[in-house]
Amino acid sequence: MKKLIIITTPVLIGAACLLSACGGKSGYGSSAADSTATMVQKNKQTAMATEMALNKHDVAGVFKDCSADFVEYQSGESKPMKIDSAKASFKDYLAAFPDVKGDNLVYLGQGDTVVVMGTWTGTFKGAMGPMKPTGKTFKVFDEDIFSFNKDGKITSHRSVQSFNTYITQVSAMAPSAH
Repeated sequence: MKKLIIITTPVLIGAACLLSACGGKSGYGSSAADSTATMVQKNKQTAMATEMALNKHDVAGVFKDCSADFVEYQSGESKPMKIDSAKASFKDYLAAFPDVKGDNLVYLGQGDTVVVMGTWTGTFKGAMGPMKPTGKTFKVFDEDIFSFNKDGKITSHRSVQSFNTYITQVSAMAPSAH
């Protein structure tokens, strides 16, 4: 048994040195893994820039990295919107909640998807369609899910939290679907 340990130990030390010299990566297949990791990191940076633009209430900045065929799904409770309708809706949202902001944002990426988790707060200060402002605030944990194309453009956005959660917290009545 001692001979096996003596023979194995130099082999393990040699393998460890070889891996550390290569930065912990094997030569086999690392190019594809590196390019995927680079793409995910780039997409996370784009999502971060989008969220920073949202916190600055910069509508153009929020949509600047969206593809021409971008679709806004929100939480799936309403009809999907193309980019022009999404911009108009977002402007209305900012007018209704002029102090909206996200805090404690965490960015997770895999493949062509980036999820941003955080706490969103805002005060209902402006009318939103038929809903009158209440002056009350919301505080909601939500997730933004961004999908990206191979060029690094955002192709879609989804939210996890229902908009009714926001409306309920600010004591507003959402218009009925009838």
